[in-house]
Amino acid sequence: MQIHEAIFIGSYPSFELCPKDDKPEYAFIGRSNVGKSSLINMLCDRKGLAKTSNKPGKTQQINYFLINQTWYLVDLPGYGYAIISKKMRQQWRRMIENYLAKRPNLQCAFVLIDANISPQQNDIEFINWLGKMLVPYVIVFTKTDRSKPLEIEENINKFRKALLEYWEELPMQFITSSNKGLGKAELLTFITQANEQILTNNTK
Repeated sequence: MQIHEAIFIGSYPSFELCPKDDKPEYAFIGRSNVGKSSLINMLCDRKGLAKTSNKPGKTQQINYFLINQTWYLVDLPGYGYAIISKKMRQQWRRMIENYLAKRPNLQCAFVLIDANISPQQNDIEFINWLGKMLVPYVIVFTKTDRSKPLEIEENINKFRKALLEYWEELPMQFITSSNKGLGKAELLTFITQANEQILTNNTK
């Protein structure tokens, strides 16, 4: 797949207000400052599509982008953002969890993990929550150009080992670098195949 068109549709404070059509949706989420906006811009080949910032917490609502007039890329707020108030964190958490657990058009959550650091407990807890709620997800390791290859490999292996303390099998994983375009083809192929499967199921 090549993304020829990516249109910002809007930002929504709750899943009930999100677009009402039946296009498939793919949500991107991770801890604050994990490189989510950069990854989205890389996938869409649009530098300013998702707003990047050195200050965490830029994304504060459910942001919808219509891709090639056929599916939605959904940019969710980051979790683990400690600077905002406790009340705001709770509101964000409810918004995110309601979307992920109740949105019928959601096909997959792409959980972004920073490959430059050791496993973080809030990442593990979030993934375990997705499993509990039966939300389909894959893991996307980000920023793999920021450290030495051996360090990246070690951190990824540590994360896999941490997950295996709770899971019998690991989900699909992608290795990415927004700066180098690494993983772009693999992620878009995954979405293409998912969309083709949906079309096949709908025509049966």
